[in-house]
Amino acid sequence: MKTFIKNFIADESGASAAEYALIIAVVGVGIGAAALVLGANVESAVGNAANEVNNCNNSEATAGKYTSGSVTCDDSGDAAEVTGS
Repeated sequence: MKTFIKNFIADESGASAAEYALIIAVVGVGIGAAALVLGANVESAVGNAANEVNNCNNSEATAGKYTSGSVTCDDSGDAAEVTGS
């Protein structure tokens, strides 16, 4: 019995499977966190773009010109033109 316990404690064959499972769990959590951050950033960017287009479309009160930061739109023609970065 003493020999069995010594051999059982010294046996490390199952350790690699547990290490791989731990690595997969850590990588999975990292991917999940990155997806959440990326989703929030994309949502913010799309929201900002929608607001700029909306402001450009509603710029008739300012003689057809609207400027916000680096975005300028001119809807004096048939369609609004948005320029900037």
